[in-house]
Formats: sequence, structure tokens, C-alpha cells
Amino acid sequence: MHILHVNMSIDPVSGGGTAERTVQLARALIKKGHISSLLTLDLGLNEQFKEKLKSNGIDTLLLPCVSKRFYIPWLPLKKITSIIKNADVVHIMGHWTIINVVTFLFCLLYKKSYVVCPAGALPIFGRSKLLKHLYNFPLGKKMVLRANACIAITANEVAQIENYGVTRNNIKVIPNGINISDFSSRKTEEFRKKYEIRGPFILFMGRLNEIKGPDILLDAYLGLKDKHPDLELVFAGPDGGMLDLLRAKSSDPKVHYIGYIGGDDKSDAYHAADFLVIPSRQEAMSIVVLEAGAAGSPVLITDQCGFNEIEVVGGGKVVSASVSGIMNGIDSMLNEGSLEKMGGALKQHVEKSYQWDEAANCYVSLYNQILE
Repeated sequence: MHILHVNMSIDPVSGGGTAERTVQLARALIKKGHISSLLTLDLGLNEQFKEKLKSNGIDTLLLPCVSKRFYIPWLPLKKITSIIKNADVVHIMGHWTIINVVTFLFCLLYKKSYVVCPAGALPIFGRSKLLKHLYNFPLGKKMVLRANACIAITANEVAQIENYGVTRNNIKVIPNGINISDFSSRKTEEFRKKYEIRGPFILFMGRLNEIKGPDILLDAYLGLKDKHPDLELVFAGPDGGMLDLLRAKSSDPKVHYIGYIGGDDKSDAYHAADFLVIPSRQEAMSIVVLEAGAAGSPVLITDQCGFNEIEVVGGGKVVSASVSGIMNGIDSMLNEGSLEKMGGALKQHVEKSYQWDEAANCYVSLYNQILE
């Protein structure tokens, strides 16, 4: 089977969880003997990353970007026609992008089966709300409605898809996956020395933008300074528009902004941290929860992350997406003295239920049903 994966960006730095998810799913399907192709924008991809895609057997059509603000691609119609016509199933990731709409129109033109995985993107949130309403009015909503199937990555996302008019029997819940072996590096002392971290610390991993809630976490941390004076805070991730605001709030040397990290550095960060905090205002299913779990690090998340099961399995705590909620959660986890046990419980849960091999099986089954 030949699957074409479509996502506006697979840049590991700025592309976020959907970029990681797209590449990992393509790799997992190739390991099962299928063909995976990628249609995406040529943004932020160095030659080393492109070579890695090629060595993994992923055929990629990279479109030049005309407008980085709105991710508008240059459209070589002949090449797009070829890659879509050669696919058995087209897998569209995300929602608010021109490349998705173009793919949708080509799928209609050539009668290609396609699935849509919004990954939590459907609610209108944050900036450009008017543009998003205009996007949905002629084509965006129709793209979701006419899909052969819509994929929710958590049960909480089902209602968001139904709000677009999709019936429940056309929605399949398939969660994100993880490769446990990617998080085996644990050079914790080297990590601390590299980023000048001297005491215990909590970790934020992700883009520094409003939806991810780094400002909520910083306010909560500052509110706990007197109670936990040795605690440090590490923000790991690219600037999404809030870095200057965060720095203006506090110049405390125990608050570290280390930028994007990947590979062994990311694994080392999870192993070195006391626990990961995800203060998101909205999230479908944060892939960094799985990454932390793969490293055996417990997690504190908000009730907007769609992953409340971590509290059920004893792998962390779920709190409200507020300063007081995060403050109480951090204080509770630091005082419990069972962080190692919680991290072990989360790792066991992730290993059992969230590896890419099993997720790929679910996708293959869905693709086959559609083609039949």
C-alpha cells in the first residue's frame, strides 16, 4: 500500500508534535512493508535531516514557501498531480493550511481516498480568528466532512470533529505513538553542566506560545519561590512569540531558556528533570507526555491536554489550566516523595499502550477498510 502523508511542516524545530508524528508514522508504516511519501513545505530542513528521511525510505516532495506567515506554498502542479495519483490513500495532518486544501481538491479531482487527522487543530483558538472562519466557510469544513475517515488522537477530540458535522461512525480514535529506544540516553550530569543547572528542576518542553501556557507555568513557579527556593525551571523549545514576555516577567537566574533541543539532549533533559510540566491551555494529546514516559519521567499536565489517564495509572497529576492549579500540582508532586515510582508507572503504561508499532497496525487496518 502507498500512503501519502501531507503536513505543512516536518521541521523538527518549529513543526511541533504534528511534524514529529507525521515522520514517525511514515517510518512505522515503512517498517511494516508499505510505501510512505511526504508532501510538505521546504521550511527549516537542513541537508542532514533530508538525508535522514531518504535513508529511512521516505520519498519527499518539498514545496517552496511563498509566505512563511501563512505557509503559502509554490505549487508545481505536475509534481503534486503525480505524487497524489500514485498514492492509494492520502493522510492529511492538521487543518489550517493551504497545502491541506490543495491536497483535498486534488483528491476530489482524482477520486482518491483520504483521511484527516486534525490533531487538536479544529477549534478556533488564538490569533487570526477571522481568517480561520473564512478558511472554513468555503473549503476547510468541507474537507473534514468529505473525508473517508477522521482520526482523533484522543477520545476528547471526538466532540471537536463532530462539531464540524462528522458522524461518530466516521471517526476513529488512534493515539500518538513513541519509539522507546529514542529516549535511552541519560547523560544527566553532562546536561546540567551544559546548561548551568545546579539544583532540582522542573521542565517545560515545547514552543513558547500562548496555547502551550509557558506564562502560566512561570507565574506558578514564581509563586512557589519562597516555599521551594532551590527549585529551578527549564524552558526547552523554540520561541513562538512569548520569549520576550517571559523574560520581562522574571530575570531570575534559576529560570533557564535553552531553546530547541533534540536527540540525546532531549532524552537527557527528561532523565535529569524532577518532572515535566505541560501547562497547555488547549491540547489534543501532547506527544511530550509520551516522550517523558519513555524516559521514565513523571508528568504534571492540565485538564486541557486530553490525557487524564496518566493520573489513573499513577504516572502524574492532572490540574486546572490556571496559575493556582499548576502551583498546587507542582507543590503536591514535590512533597509526595514518590516521583521515581510515578515515572516508572508512566513508562510502563507508555510501553504497553503507545508504541508506534501498534499505532501503525491500527492505521493499516483503517486504510484497508477504506480501500475495500
